[in-house]
Amino acid sequence: MQYNFDIIGITTVWDFFRHQQHVEQSPDRSCAYLGSYQCTLDGFIAATQTIQHKPAWDWDAIAAQMVNFWLQDGDRVSRWKIELQKAEETSLIVGRVANFSNLRNEFENLLGES
Repeated sequence: MQYNFDIIGITTVWDFFRHQQHVEQSPDRSCAYLGSYQCTLDGFIAATQTIQHKPAWDWDAIAAQMVNFWLQDGDRVSRWKIELQKAEETSLIVGRVANFSNLRNEFENLLGES
């Protein structure tokens, strides 16, 4: 399976919690969202442990994808760190892990419903 990791934004803890409650309902979902109080690689890797209903994905491969992101996209990471420092104290930085296989299935199902 192929995975992708990206930092997608900053939100309040409450909004992130509500979104997680909705997203985690599907075990076959294509994405998982990670929230961290710090814009650090360690913070996002630790956040994988807080997903209540973890999909049956290769989480070691996902951690490797996160490391690759940190190594290849240092400028983006630096910008997000600055944005998080400017945000409210009750804010989290949010990352998204995408499972390409599940994402492809979702898109195929959407096309089939048309």
